[in-house]
Amino acid sequence: MRAAALLFVVGLVHGAITAGTVAALRGRRLQRPDGSTGRRRGALRWIVGLAGLALVAGLLAVEVGWFYAAAKFEQVERVDVDVDGRSVLAGSPSGTNWLLVGTDARPEIDTSGPGSGGNRADTMLVLRTGDGPARLMSIPRDLRVALPSRDGDLGRINSAYNDGPVALIRTVQESVGIPIDRYVEIDFVSFAGLVDALGGVTIHFDHPAIDTHSGLNVTESGDVRLDGEQALAFVRSRFYQEVIDGEVQPADGLADLSRIERQQTFLRAILSEAGSSRNPFHLARIADSLTAGLRVDNHMELLDALVFAWSMGHLNPERVELPVQFIQGSGLVDLGPGADSVIADFSD
Repeated sequence: MRAAALLFVVGLVHGAITAGTVAALRGRRLQRPDGSTGRRRGALRWIVGLAGLALVAGLLAVEVGWFYAAAKFEQVERVDVDVDGRSVLAGSPSGTNWLLVGTDARPEIDTSGPGSGGNRADTMLVLRTGDGPARLMSIPRDLRVALPSRDGDLGRINSAYNDGPVALIRTVQESVGIPIDRYVEIDFVSFAGLVDALGGVTIHFDHPAIDTHSGLNVTESGDVRLDGEQALAFVRSRFYQEVIDGEVQPADGLADLSRIERQQTFLRAILSEAGSSRNPFHLARIADSLTAGLRVDNHMELLDALVFAWSMGHLNPERVELPVQFIQGSGLVDLGPGADSVIADFSD
């Protein structure tokens, strides 16, 4: 309904300006200069006519862009987030929390390494908009939580995805305490395709870096332009090593937490690239690259998606760290001191 109303208004304005422009141009053609006043009026009508044509062209571009976006949005797969006829989404009254999920269902990815294997939510981020500066927080996939879909058994939060998006949303809401208003999921094939559609993404490296498990192979330091394949390897890297003075050295021992920092670095870079694009053909390629691998909740409307896209390209969200602490000998983490206040900032 909102889309139809907007198009109706655009159509009315378009028609009014078109009529005014035609009248102005007709007035220009019929004008016979009979003195300085007449010439000034004719010049004014000519300027008005040109301005009207420019506005008509702009409105036509808006209409074409709107219909193109609507057509693309219709191709996006919907995720049913209703249970017994009711949505599990929070519907917060103030800010909006977007649960952004990256999945690693790509068959070409090496799943033989430690901690690999299976379809899962490999990346989870919560974007908060609508109540002040935008905030972006990663949720470690190794966070130990009670899983509502498994009778409250403890497990990694990313394993909830194997029980479906509804189970994952409920886990984030009930076990972490963050209400979720919108769900967006993208597979890593589309992640790589998005980078290639942008012509690459620039990431800063203090040292050359490699990860034989993810396929990362960066041979230089400084600002490096990554293609889709290498960007994917960078985002997924959990065995990140740096080449310092010719020797390969582990970057750190934080594995999943360091990967979260790299994910946020990558996300900021790709949002900057996408947000700076003004070429309509470029933007069309970006939309094409995402359509096949994108899933959104079944309550999302086109205007919601457009607001989200604009926000991601312009808001430059503040990076928020969720405090966690390691559980000795388990490879898991629990929420740490200070986590409650961070979570409260993402709640109403």
